[in-house]
Amino acid sequence: MTANTVDELARKLAESVPGMKGSVSTLREDLERSFRALLDSTFERMELVTREEFDVQRKVLERTREKLSALEARLSDYEGADTKGGKPENSQPHSD
Repeated sequence: MTANTVDELARKLAESVPGMKGSVSTLREDLERSFRALLDSTFERMELVTREEFDVQRKVLERTREKLSALEARLSDYEGADTKGGKPENSQPHSD
């Protein structure tokens, strides 16, 4: 969640309190600050991440899966060659 989203949500919550429309602005500002603090602490405890952070981690995971698949294939080649007593088909050095 972004700070703007939390601020907007806190403002809407403060405005939704009965009898607050057009009432004392100081009280509404206090309610907004309280709601904002409550929402911030709640979201912090939930350990939410932004969409951007999620997408970055998803790409890292995809690259890791691709590397793992390539390593599994190489290992399989080596294991197959080891049982035959020869060199694996792709016995060239690996570079990352």
